[in-house]
Amino acid sequence: MKKRLTTIALLCMMFVNAQENITYQKPSPEILQLADFERAPSVSMNSKRDWMIFSYRSTYKTLDDLNQEEMKLAGLRVNPVTNISSTITHVNNLKTRKLTDKNEAQVKGLPNNPKIAYLSFSPDEKKLAFTNTTSNAVELWILDLATNTAKKISNQPLNANLGSPFVWMSDSENLLVKVIPANRKELIDEKKNLPTGPIVSNSDGKVSQNRTYQDLLKNPQDEANFETLAKSELVKISTSGTAQKFKDAELYTSVNFSPDGNYLMLTTIQKPYSYIVPLNRFPMTSTVYDKEGNLVKTVNETPLNEIMPKGFSSVRAGKRDMSWRDDQPATLVYAEALDGGDQAKQVEYRDELFLWEAPFNAEPQSFFKTKQRFSNIEWSNSNVAIITDSWYDTRNSKSYLVNLKDNSSKIIDDRNYQDVYSDPGNFVETKNKFGRTVINIDNNKAHLIGDGFTKDGQFPFIDELDLNGLGKKRIYKSNLKNSKESIVDILDAKSGKVVVVEQSSSQYPNYFVRNIKNGKATAVTNFENPFESIKNVYKEVIKYKRNDGVELTGTLYLPANYDRKNHKEKLPLLIWAYPREYVNKDTAGQNTQNPNDFTFPSYGSFIYWVTKGYAVLDDASFPIIGEGDAQPNDTFVTQLVANGKAAIDAVDKLGYIDRTKVAVGGHSYGAFMTANLLTYSKDYACGIARSGAYNRTLTPFGFQSEQRNYWDVPEIYNTMSPFMQADKMKTPMLLIHGEADNNPGTFTLQTERYFQALKNLGAPVRMVLLPKEAHGYAAKENILHTLWEQDQFLEKCLKK
Repeated sequence: MKKRLTTIALLCMMFVNAQENITYQKPSPEILQLADFERAPSVSMNSKRDWMIFSYRSTYKTLDDLNQEEMKLAGLRVNPVTNISSTITHVNNLKTRKLTDKNEAQVKGLPNNPKIAYLSFSPDEKKLAFTNTTSNAVELWILDLATNTAKKISNQPLNANLGSPFVWMSDSENLLVKVIPANRKELIDEKKNLPTGPIVSNSDGKVSQNRTYQDLLKNPQDEANFETLAKSELVKISTSGTAQKFKDAELYTSVNFSPDGNYLMLTTIQKPYSYIVPLNRFPMTSTVYDKEGNLVKTVNETPLNEIMPKGFSSVRAGKRDMSWRDDQPATLVYAEALDGGDQAKQVEYRDELFLWEAPFNAEPQSFFKTKQRFSNIEWSNSNVAIITDSWYDTRNSKSYLVNLKDNSSKIIDDRNYQDVYSDPGNFVETKNKFGRTVINIDNNKAHLIGDGFTKDGQFPFIDELDLNGLGKKRIYKSNLKNSKESIVDILDAKSGKVVVVEQSSSQYPNYFVRNIKNGKATAVTNFENPFESIKNVYKEVIKYKRNDGVELTGTLYLPANYDRKNHKEKLPLLIWAYPREYVNKDTAGQNTQNPNDFTFPSYGSFIYWVTKGYAVLDDASFPIIGEGDAQPNDTFVTQLVANGKAAIDAVDKLGYIDRTKVAVGGHSYGAFMTANLLTYSKDYACGIARSGAYNRTLTPFGFQSEQRNYWDVPEIYNTMSPFMQADKMKTPMLLIHGEADNNPGTFTLQTERYFQALKNLGAPVRMVLLPKEAHGYAAKENILHTLWEQDQFLEKCLKK
């Protein structure tokens, strides 16, 4: 084994002998044919499911798209010229059709070379608003569905730096729009403006647990530029194009009308800003106005939130999650922590929910308390609501059916939320008289649509829930043999018509209307398979066990012409995976893979290489389990190595592979996994780690699902950090990272420093930094080059 590894390392050394000046490359024809494809449109539907919107976009962005001006402030990445997120993906064409029609129709009147975003139906669903980004501004456009014609309705440049720049008003004829202030200040160029003093930060001695964030404010110039870019005026604009100023410029982070449209809650960002947390933790004020813009009440003032208790179930103190109650004209609902937001405190109830009716002359009324942390509330078109609470440490979730007349409640669901086999599904919704989405209850019965994962396979379902006795009746269970259907919605419960998406490993996902009473299905869309060259590859979900009995799965792909019966040729094996944490073995061993899922190759897996004679085990199970008082990461390395060995053993037992030629790869936490496997295991000939974090002392206040900080468990942080064990890593590794990673904790510096350590310690390693790329890669040039790098690396380290 030692001799084999040394030989492979020498073969791969050509990657690391010197700095290379290399131009963008494309992968081999087999991979390029799959990677360079035309993307099918995305489909969205209105609440009645009678209109379909087809949104087209390019398969990839270009390097030029990523090379536009960009400012990184307070957790944002925005284009200061156009005033929209620099990471947004634009749509370049729109088509529409009624569900009952046979063909989609091209929308007329679209701008030349459109860059469309933020599509939103009007409350009456007769129109669709969207933005179009030009070379220097964001514009507001309206699509009239009846005429299928789009038009620009305002010449005022919109401000989309904090998200969607508009919201519909209840009359469906007017929108409230965030626009660039007329007297906007010029942005400060730090290169031309010398600082007037040093940067000083203070601590008041309070303990906090803040993660490692990217793109934070760093100095007074950043503060000024952030304020300039985030500040907007509010203007009322009609669909015919008339405009009326509504509110002066502020840093509006949310604009929310009450269901009846008579009140408006505006939330604005206040000073002081922070250099250690992003904008969602800056001070904020929520104020309610009437629809004419007159002040009614300041309903919430949130201070700067730099101090957070430890734990994923901890929250800030004070009013939070404030929103309008969907089933009433104008009533606010919010939660307030009864433990001060600190999960370490022992209390009978964690959160209390309050209702506050406009115009807020009376005090808020308590109407529910949760024993765990409040998670969500779903209103209905009846006199009930569903309230959910959860607790991270136990992964427990409880759902309560609350009678809104007397506030009595019954538990309707109590489960480990990672237990997919017991998932009851999601309630079927409708729009109420206010145009708000609520649970549809008819004759005191509601319906739930579920994914239907079981130990025997996946069987999507529709259940009917009787709210009187809480009894359930399964009215439909999908039993398709060689394909899979996902249930989108119920069109007509009485006639049995539902909208589904059907697919198979070689059949591209398409929409159908199925009658669940007679089984007949009518095709609605006919998207073609863009990956014909792999439609005949062998695909199987394999099940196997770890050495401690934990059930594991992975989707195995074999070349189309491979002789599985005799398997005289032993294939190299590629494993792609991502570790996930669990609190018990039962949920960790559950299977969510379906062999009838469409095979969609992407740069995010190894599937491309099945065309080049490799066996591929995709999405291999890598659970990390902590039962009882133990935390998952207490035995991270041991479990990680056991997961990988079990996967290799399972495929080797089938007789398909040469187990001396196994590569492992992953992205983000999967890259972290890969580096640890190459450090602690001799089962791999090489590995590919993309955009990972390798030194956990650089994320000292928690990472992934680890709640403890470095000073709580230094031995775990050190043991889990491949950087700390760099002298032990001698297996060939390809490190790839986006030059502008925006993900908390995975700074590009992580890969640069790890590479330097490995190089200086004599490990065979190659580092590739992709220009302009964030955590997920977007530019076609970079993605194709990434595939080329991986292809070259695997050919040299495994095939030769």
